[in-house]
Amino acid sequence: MATALFTSSGFASTTIKIGHVLNTDHSWHRNLTGFANEVKKETDGRVVIQLYPSGQLGNEKDMVEGLTFGTVDGGLIGGGSFQSIDPKFGIEALPYAWPTHEAAYKAFDGKLGKYLFDLLGQKGIVGLAWWENGFRHITNNKKPIVKPEDLKGLKIRVTPDKMRLDTFKLLGAAPMAINFGELYSALQQGVVDGQENPYAIIYSNAFNEVQKYLSKSGHIWGSAVLCVNSDVWNKLSAKDKETVKKLAQKWCVAQRKETIKEENEFLGKLKAKGMEINDVDKPAFQKAVQPVWKSYESTFGKELMDMVREYGK
Repeated sequence: MATALFTSSGFASTTIKIGHVLNTDHSWHRNLTGFANEVKKETDGRVVIQLYPSGQLGNEKDMVEGLTFGTVDGGLIGGGSFQSIDPKFGIEALPYAWPTHEAAYKAFDGKLGKYLFDLLGQKGIVGLAWWENGFRHITNNKKPIVKPEDLKGLKIRVTPDKMRLDTFKLLGAAPMAINFGELYSALQQGVVDGQENPYAIIYSNAFNEVQKYLSKSGHIWGSAVLCVNSDVWNKLSAKDKETVKKLAQKWCVAQRKETIKEENEFLGKLKAKGMEINDVDKPAFQKAVQPVWKSYESTFGKELMDMVREYGK
C-alpha cells in the first residue's frame, strides 16, 4: 500500500507501488521507468513511484482485485482484465473493431475511454491514461493460419476472458485460458499448440523458441490502463494530481510511438530467428467473427457499441 514519508525539505512524500505482468524488456516497463523518474522530479519528491514488473504484485486478475480492495496501489493492466468488475471492459476485445492504431487511440482518448474510466471510478479506481499492448497475432506449431478454418481443432492459449474464448471457439479452435507466467512452458510441453499476443510480447518472451508459425491476424488491439486506487490518489495534492495525470499521458504517447516503431523491428527479428510468417485473409476473419459482435450487443449496450462503430470506421 502507499506509504507517506518526508522529503528532505520536510514535505510529506507518498510512495505508490505500481505493478505490471510484463518483463523489463517491454515498452511498458521502459516508459513506466521514465514516467516514475519524471513524476519524482516534477513533484520535488512528493510523489515516488516504485515499479514491480513481471507479476511481482500478482497476475492481472489479482491486481484488479487488489485495486478495488485497496491492497494494491496501482498498475498498468490490460483493459480486458477489468471485466471482472464490469463486463463492458470487454469492448476492446471485439475482434477487428479497430482497423488501425490511430482509430483505437481516438476512441480511448475520446468518449469511449472516458466512459470506461467513469466505470472504474465507481469501483474506487482512478484511470490515468490509456497505454497500449498493440495488435495481437496468432502463433502455433502446426501450420500457417490463413483462413478461419485453419484454426479448427488447434489448442490456442488465450487470456481468461469470455469474449476471447467465445471468439476462438467460434473460429473452430479449442481455446484454453492459461496464466501468462505459465505460457512458455505450456507451449514447450505441448499443453497448447499456439497462442495470440503482440509481436513485442512474442519476441521479449522468446516464444519463437517454442513456436514455428506466426500469422499476422491483427485480430484484436489491446489497451492497457495505467491506474491507481482512489484512496491512494486522494493522498496527493491537487497540484500533484495534475502533474501525475499530465505525465501519465505524456509517457502514454511515448509508449504508443515505441509500440508502432517496434512492430516492424520485432517482426524482422522473429523472422531472422526462424519463424515462418504469413498474412491472413482478413475479410474472411472479419466475416467469421460477426456473430461475436451480435452476441455481445446486449452486454455492451447501444451507447458503447455505437461508439465502437463510430471510431472504428
